[in-house]
Amino acid sequence: MLGKFVYSNPTKLYFGENSLENLPQELACYGKNVMLVYGGGSIKKNGIYENVVKLLRDGGKTVFEDAGVMPNPTLEKLYEGCRIAKENKVDLILAVGGGSVCDYAKAVSVSAYCETDPWEKYYLRMEAVDNKIIPVGCVLTMVGTGSEMNAGSVITNEKTKQKIGHVFEDEKIMPRFSILNPRFTMTLPHYQMTAGIYDIFNHICEQYFSDTDDNTSDYISEGLMRSLIHSSKIANKDPQDYEARSNIMWTATWALNTLVACGKSTDWMVHMLGQAVGGYTNATHGMTLAAVSLPYYRHIMPYGLEKFKRFAVNVWGVDASEKEDREIAEEGLAAMESWMKELGLVMNLSELGVTEEMIEGIADVTIVFDTGYKKLDRTEIIDIFRESLI
Repeated sequence: MLGKFVYSNPTKLYFGENSLENLPQELACYGKNVMLVYGGGSIKKNGIYENVVKLLRDGGKTVFEDAGVMPNPTLEKLYEGCRIAKENKVDLILAVGGGSVCDYAKAVSVSAYCETDPWEKYYLRMEAVDNKIIPVGCVLTMVGTGSEMNAGSVITNEKTKQKIGHVFEDEKIMPRFSILNPRFTMTLPHYQMTAGIYDIFNHICEQYFSDTDDNTSDYISEGLMRSLIHSSKIANKDPQDYEARSNIMWTATWALNTLVACGKSTDWMVHMLGQAVGGYTNATHGMTLAAVSLPYYRHIMPYGLEKFKRFAVNVWGVDASEKEDREIAEEGLAAMESWMKELGLVMNLSELGVTEEMIEGIADVTIVFDTGYKKLDRTEIIDIFRESLI
């Protein structure tokens, strides 16, 4: 393990069927004004909203609601949330929902008191936070992003068709606490469940497919991937299986709380490709990742062949005897493709509304990193998108 790093994660997690019972003791740590952030209203249908609001009111809190957070939170919505938070001098932002709601809450927390345009400052220039930060707490109802235990936040600018994530370095931006009850995820439609599962898997891949040293983080990643594959197959057949859903929820958190990135350079190009697609189509995040993953991995496999061979053997159980390294690696990606199809994931961009005419525009807004096995040029990006179309 050759990399140097500092690891700190201050988020306190409450996990299990009765985890919401811990909300009152956390609320007592903050002032009276709470901004309740949530999405399209599903939490009102499944009873979570009523339970949370009761706990807030029993705790003597004044509640300011910010509803309607969309799956890909927009810049205009961020401006609206900043206005609500600042005008009402909120002491805590409580996000109740999935990763997009948690992402949005963190964006508001750093942007409400930003003296300049937060889009320019935090998402284009990627500057550090130097203004007041409003603390965030999360009650998770959908798994995938790992946003409940990290400092990442993704915002979409609809005017420029840019979808950009910023992983802030200040640990104060991480949720102060997160409540994880696997039961809260069981009313999700199958499409959203499987999209979240693939988002989890790809978070691990993004950190795994980088570097060549013998890194403990890679061994942890392999175990997380095997656990997720096992539980996902069970949940795919029976979405109400509590044990499978709880394991998926816990894996999601560890997939992106920075632990398995320790000592790694990490890649993140699948996310850059997928987010560029999302900025154009507003498609579900996990499905954009699924559609571009295999063309990307097959493209970079020759440059990281040893790791792809290890992935095939240690994650997918490919028999490596009497085979060339490339054959082993290809069998691993074939096994991954079979699993993705078994889950019912979107396997091509045309299903998400992408056309040939859009590809060059999507390529133009694709951010390129050079921390994986191959830095892509524009021609390669266009080729990968074209391979992803069908």
